Amino acid sequence: MTQPIEDYALIGDLMTSGLVGRDGSIDWLCLPRFDSAACFAKLLGDEENGHWRIAPLGAADGERCTRRAYIDGSLILESYWETDTGTVKVIDFMPQRDVAPDVVRIVEGITGTVRMLSTLRLRFDYGHVVPWVRRSDGDRLAVAGPDSVRFRSEPPVRTWGEANSTRSQFPVNAGRRVAFVLGWHASHEPPPPPTDPFEALECSLADWREWTAQCRYEGPFREAVTRSLITLKALTYAPTGGIVAAATTSLPEEMGGIRNWDYRYCWLRDATLTLGSLLSTGFLDEARAWREWLLRAVAGDPADLQIMYGIAGERRIPESELPWLRGYASSAPVRVGNAAVDQLQLDVYGEVLDALHVARSAGLPAERHAWQIQLALLDFLERNWQRPDEGLWEVRGPRRHFVHSKVMAWVAADRAVRALEKDPSIPGEPERWRAMRDEVHRDVCANGYDPERGTFTQYYGSRELDAATLLIPRVGFLPPDDPRIIGTVDAVRAELGSSGLVRRYSTQGAAVDGLPGDEGAFLACSFWLADALYLTGREKEARDLFERLLAVRNDVGLLAEEYDPVAGCQLGNFPQAFSHVGLVNTALILAGGGVRSTDVGSVGSVGSVGSVGSV
Repeated sequence: MTQPIEDYALIGDLMTSGLVGRDGSIDWLCLPRFDSAACFAKLLGDEENGHWRIAPLGAADGERCTRRAYIDGSLILESYWETDTGTVKVIDFMPQRDVAPDVVRIVEGITGTVRMLSTLRLRFDYGHVVPWVRRSDGDRLAVAGPDSVRFRSEPPVRTWGEANSTRSQFPVNAGRRVAFVLGWHASHEPPPPPTDPFEALECSLADWREWTAQCRYEGPFREAVTRSLITLKALTYAPTGGIVAAATTSLPEEMGGIRNWDYRYCWLRDATLTLGSLLSTGFLDEARAWREWLLRAVAGDPADLQIMYGIAGERRIPESELPWLRGYASSAPVRVGNAAVDQLQLDVYGEVLDALHVARSAGLPAERHAWQIQLALLDFLERNWQRPDEGLWEVRGPRRHFVHSKVMAWVAADRAVRALEKDPSIPGEPERWRAMRDEVHRDVCANGYDPERGTFTQYYGSRELDAATLLIPRVGFLPPDDPRIIGTVDAVRAELGSSGLVRRYSTQGAAVDGLPGDEGAFLACSFWLADALYLTGREKEARDLFERLLAVRNDVGLLAEEYDPVAGCQLGNFPQAFSHVGLVNTALILAGGGVRSTDVGSVGSVGSVGSVGSV
């Protein structure tokens, strides 16, 4: 039975993550990294592709827990089951690791007595490989190729093998706790020391609350902002500071369609928006780590700049398909890797330079080599900005002169000019970059604006629209009160609107992306519309839209990439960092109490918390 995407909750240890359904089943888990092969892949297949369910004995397939929530200020999930014989709670989390990853599940009796059933089906290599399972020192040890998983309980409960799975059945009464620990290690290495599940719970809760306490945001919607920041932290690969776009691959943008992509990598397009949200809310260490990841990733020949990288800065992300997985809700193919890594997206040069501008403006200590990297990137862009590209949305159709790409070329030159004006001692040619900035501005206004309809278009010569043009006032290309901006906001809302939310672009007819099928409303773009409404003076409409978007979150505050307003369900990879960054930044801009054109200069520029100049 396929659970709705919004039925899942996230657990993680800052190096990888898993998804827990409302039926008590972990249906997705990649070990040991975000981008490793999954050992639970039921999410994209069926039970035989791996999962781990803990639920009351007799609970039907798909039967949901009574209620659930994260413990405040943490990524520790509590799910309650109320039965005829009593109430039980299951606590799910992954301790921040010392050596190797662990999944801890603690079953705690609340009232009466409830008999519980645990069913563990390990399937390595994305549900393709059934491991050899044996007993070892009272635990269960599963091994196949490079992977080894040790499974144990505390206090010990009886386990047995059945249908290529490991089962446990046990009673819990009020006050009794039974813990299970599933730990991964490389099969050629000895297992690490066993984790104490109850001590790990206390330490994990303390770690998360200590981190959350750094949040400086005290404005409206604080609960939603905090939950989104926790989600962004959970999607961060701690060793490098890289932030993955999502925890999953191949969750569909259309049920039954082929728009299924792997998002377990780091996109440069997210850099400025993410950096701004972290800096604005007080998380300087995370912002610094993300900037350092960015500098390492982009180092090298500017002509080789990629739109995305692996979580440690890897450049090779070959795309392939997994034919043994039927896909979520039969949405095939299931893909791993992402061929868009080889695309030309000129906007990323502007996004990198803007992110580093945001870091400078916020006072992050400068890296001595960073400015030289920026000059090299800008030199390349000066020679190439007039080329067509695949654009922000990674279209798989022909290259075009996308308006957003040109605007971000303007941003790159503008941020260089600003840096040189602020500090004339650093090397550079401000007149050269001013000339480039002016040339790009004239080109966009002449070729990317439709005066008949009063709106910027998706690409030069087209009549199509693109929600990315909502960012034009936020980057400072034109002030929000410019009639061309107001016309663009109105046109995007009218032509790309879907039950109050916004699509990225039209997928009808000869779709620009070269793909068949449709997709849902794009949540990040819907947050951008709220920002644009606020900047153009329509504060009530902006706030109403933001509250509509908050209602799209699932019961534990998580957002996927897209939403289907007709079916009332989330779509796309989950949880999506871009959506949660949008939520944070819109909350910040609504808390600003009067951001107008004179304040706008950068997608992610940072003002004081609760009074944001531009997010």
